Amino acid sequence: MSEDLNGAELKTLSLKQLSALCEELRGKIIRSVMTNGGHLSSNLGMVELTVALHYVFDFPKDKIIFDVGHQCYTHKLLSGRESGFATLRKRGGLSGFPKREESEYDCYNTGHAGTSVSAALGIAKARDLEGGDYDVIAVIGDGSFNNGLVYEAFNSLKPLGTNILVIINDNGMSISPTVGSMHEYLEVLSADAEEQYHKTRRAGIFERFGFEYDGVYDGNDLACMIDVLQKIKPRLKDRSVILHVLTKKGKGYSFCEENPEATHGIGGKPAAETVEYSAILGKKLCELAERNNKIVAVTAAMTGSLGLAPFFEKFPERAVDVGICEEHATILCAAMAAQGLKPYYAVYSTFLQRSFDEIIIDICSQNLPVTLCIDRAGISGADGETHQGVFDLSFLSFIPNLTIAVPRDTEEFAAMLELSADFGAPLAIRYPRACTHRFGDVKKVVVGTWEKLSDGDGRVVILACGERAISRALDAAVLAEKRGVKAKVVNARFVKPLDKAMLASLEEHTVITVEDNMLAGGFGSLISSYFSESDKKVKNFAYEDRFIEQGGVDELMDDYGLKVSDIAEYIVKSV
Repeated sequence: MSEDLNGAELKTLSLKQLSALCEELRGKIIRSVMTNGGHLSSNLGMVELTVALHYVFDFPKDKIIFDVGHQCYTHKLLSGRESGFATLRKRGGLSGFPKREESEYDCYNTGHAGTSVSAALGIAKARDLEGGDYDVIAVIGDGSFNNGLVYEAFNSLKPLGTNILVIINDNGMSISPTVGSMHEYLEVLSADAEEQYHKTRRAGIFERFGFEYDGVYDGNDLACMIDVLQKIKPRLKDRSVILHVLTKKGKGYSFCEENPEATHGIGGKPAAETVEYSAILGKKLCELAERNNKIVAVTAAMTGSLGLAPFFEKFPERAVDVGICEEHATILCAAMAAQGLKPYYAVYSTFLQRSFDEIIIDICSQNLPVTLCIDRAGISGADGETHQGVFDLSFLSFIPNLTIAVPRDTEEFAAMLELSADFGAPLAIRYPRACTHRFGDVKKVVVGTWEKLSDGDGRVVILACGERAISRALDAAVLAEKRGVKAKVVNARFVKPLDKAMLASLEEHTVITVEDNMLAGGFGSLISSYFSESDKKVKNFAYEDRFIEQGGVDELMDDYGLKVSDIAEYIVKSV
């Protein structure tokens, strides 16, 4: 494959050459993901469809938006980025998602599900108002197609009076197998119908919105995809079209084809032995559910990655996967809690952001006993800006009635889950993906109380919340002690409520906070506010007011505000 291959050259290739190119692209993706980590099975299924799109359409003049965006690797390879593909998801390298700052071929940044149709309509409307002449395409998976935002966008198609192409990439999966009535509807459309007439009637729902439906086709059949797209392209001048294709997730790599959920996202090798918090969640929830038949578990299309597979297997009647519908999941939990159940909503920090209003109004204003299990909190690493879980402490900390717990390690996490079973109010527990440090035996966890992890000499105290922050605080204290200042380190395991009894008793003049979260609105902000009328000197170590790019967790923590040597230097200079 030529590193300089562009759209014009692609159009000169024969079908045989294009098929060979597909296999070359597939090999390139496999090698890169196995080295750097990334989204494997979703990208392997998209190769033929993406090659066909680049063959028929004229990018970057024409615009393409990939919903979520984790299926864009072939697009990157065909848009002048092949030579840098080895840097995929590395610091300073190519993003694993579409990124406008990276290439003119990426017209819109994505990373969360359900946004592509709205974005495509906005770009198409801008085209119409400015007298442009190009096509706009949204590529969306059947998993994202469950997201309610898609139907809000559909509802505005006729009022906007514009034309787009929506391609449903139907592979039966999001991260977990796709669930829900809309997926069942797509399955009906995908089935071999006895009469085409009946299939056409079923597709009428899309026509009501203003789309012409065309499907169902084999998205891994390159010749078919080129033929279908060539026929659709001229129709986009006066109408919007939904193209429904079936693809095989993991296509061309037998292990991926047989294990599409396990190979959705491939991580890099851990630097040290780790235990995932999600595994503790799954085990502990099963134990709690054995004792309490009111406990239910809810997820938004991420059963396995959040550790809930054992619960779903053992308690299927109390396990709910709503698909990629985070807002709905939040209200569902609130309503179940209002009727006496005990819901646990497991969700990545970055996706919890989508439920902000519902957390405030539906859960907390009603003071309902819903437990939010917030996974991948803090810097998540190589997925970049759209997936860093660094905002949750900031947007949760000011909500009345909400208790926020941050375990120091998996043992304390298990203890907090034990506490949650009898907790009668909203509770959020946030934690990173993997536990790499343990800090001794866990004493009884009492809401709103902290624990001292090391003694100081009475001059400096470090209040740290969460495993990574505590680890860095202890390391900084060791460095500072070598330079003559012994700082006390405290595990501030509850961000809300604060341990005001301990705060009031602190004799140290210098108070340092460390957290795996943004500076604005986080734990440090609460401590600064608490001491605002005292003579204490307060210094907050948290992440700068910038979106955090992709990279390794430790290097990003260093570069964005939590460097151990910087904390140690401040300790020494503060006395």
